[in-house]
Amino acid sequence: MSPDPVFQQVVASISHSLQLGERSAQLSLDTRLLGHIPELDSMAVLTVITGLEEHFAITFDEDDITAESFETVGNLVDLVRCRVD
Repeated sequence: MSPDPVFQQVVASISHSLQLGERSAQLSLDTRLLGHIPELDSMAVLTVITGLEEHFAITFDEDDITAESFETVGNLVDLVRCRVD
C-alpha cells in the first residue's frame, strides 16, 4: 500500500510550521495536536492554517477552524481533504 500523499503533505506542513524537525516522523493519524504538542499554541494554529492554505491552494472558512479540527492529525487531514476534493 502506498503512503497517503495528503497525510504526508499535511505532516510536512505541520512540521515546517512548528519546526518539529525529526519529531515529525512520530506523527500519525491518531497523534493528538492541541494540548499535546507544546509548539501548537493559538498563534501556531494560524501559522499551520496559512501553511496548509498556501500548500494546497485552498481556503478554509472561519467555521472550519475548530478545536475538533485540531484534535488529531487525522482530523486535520480530513479537513484538508474536504477542501481539496
